[in-house]
Amino acid sequence: MALIQHFIAGAEAGDAQRTGDVFNPATGEVQHRVIMASEADAHAAIAAAKAALPTWRATSLTKRADVLFRLRHLLAERKDELAAIITSEHGKVLSDAAGEVSRGLENVEYAAGLIEHLKGDYSEQISTGVDVHSVKQPVGVVGCITPFNFPVMVPLWMLASAIACGNTVVLKPSEKDPSAAVFLAKLFAEAGLPDGVLNVLHGDKVAVDALLDSPDVAAISFVGSTPIAKSIYERAAANGKRVQALGGAKNHMVVMGDADMDAAADAAVSAAYGSAGERCMAVSVLVAVGDAGDALVPAIQKRIDELVIGDGTDAASGMGPLVTAAHRERVLSYVKGAADEGAIVVVDGSQKQFDSDGFFLGATLLDDVPLNSKTYCDEIFGPVLAVVRVDTLEMAIELINDNPYGNGVAIFTRDGGAAREFEFRIEVGMVGVNVPIPVPVGSFSFGGWKNSLFGDSHIYGPESFHFYTRSKVVTSRWPRASSEPAGSKVELAFPGNH
Repeated sequence: MALIQHFIAGAEAGDAQRTGDVFNPATGEVQHRVIMASEADAHAAIAAAKAALPTWRATSLTKRADVLFRLRHLLAERKDELAAIITSEHGKVLSDAAGEVSRGLENVEYAAGLIEHLKGDYSEQISTGVDVHSVKQPVGVVGCITPFNFPVMVPLWMLASAIACGNTVVLKPSEKDPSAAVFLAKLFAEAGLPDGVLNVLHGDKVAVDALLDSPDVAAISFVGSTPIAKSIYERAAANGKRVQALGGAKNHMVVMGDADMDAAADAAVSAAYGSAGERCMAVSVLVAVGDAGDALVPAIQKRIDELVIGDGTDAASGMGPLVTAAHRERVLSYVKGAADEGAIVVVDGSQKQFDSDGFFLGATLLDDVPLNSKTYCDEIFGPVLAVVRVDTLEMAIELINDNPYGNGVAIFTRDGGAAREFEFRIEVGMVGVNVPIPVPVGSFSFGGWKNSLFGDSHIYGPESFHFYTRSKVVTSRWPRASSEPAGSKVELAFPGNH
């Protein structure tokens, strides 16, 4: 049984006094053990990043770009290998895993344009003989804390931009599926990244607390649940750190009566049950406007009946298992309690039988879900789709805007006016029009509103280059040459002295 170690200063390392189990979700068996960081391990990783910072910060932009270009090619060449690692520890089907790698690759491609993204500004002759210019400089050591549901894509959301900006990084991946993070670190090294610029620290609260409290860590990037995001934001900010903490979601998909119902049903099944619903952008609430639900609910039910749930390595599988037995039981509790809360159980995923000890659960479809129920209010993070029926688009907009989350939302309609009104008024950070999961491409930035984001910076894209750098403004006046006639007037370099 392999022992997954930290990756610190270019080498695998760690004290194995504490370890955690890493399961194969499709079989329920322990396949690896991962070292859980001690305080000494955490301090070693932070120290390695701090030691590597001066040299990497001084590395030319062209050399940094060269590393990212080489990384891009390595990721493309090794995509299938990396996807297999994801599936083996997370459980998602291989096509989902390959898609995850591709979406992470977008961010590497964007960050490779760092020479353009890190340009400053220059103003000549602001005052007589006075010039002003600005530069973007790295913030320092960055702590990146990432979730289990995207063990490659989310780290690349952070790492590509942070490293491009000249920072060094300590990555703390989820202990549930840690192998992909080490694989990424080794690819960075193969691409030419110097030792210590990227370090991987496995573990739990001990590792996280060390990053949040260390005076040597200047910034924290986090993706996870809302309660943890809020806690991390408050603690890291109290310690003087720059923080972006992306939280949970309750993503709605509105379907108007004029929508293409087949397309909407296909989108709902893909967005709700893909990756077993373990996506921060998964659709968990379908808002049927008018009589749209009368056609839509049976169409979704039919597709659920045809959905193949099995081992993610099986090409026939459309949905894999959940990540752990404990998470499966948590999701199952919502399914079993839905009818008592007043929902109509159209498809009960708990009734589906599997010839495996893996962490499988069938897809669940609930209709007429009460707005005060836990099924509607909580982030379930599993293959459960709740249908809510409203009479008008106005009611749908009010319903969504009243929700405490504001991550992603979608509307399906043929009416351009309705779509524009929805886009204009909805209080959500990412909006899809006939697109169920509106994750922005790499040249835009990802992030929600309200309880889905703590801090003011979205992740990857243009906003990431702002987050991972500090602006410095330089005002300069050079004395005239020594040949200047004695007694010449020298003007003071103050604003307003024109």
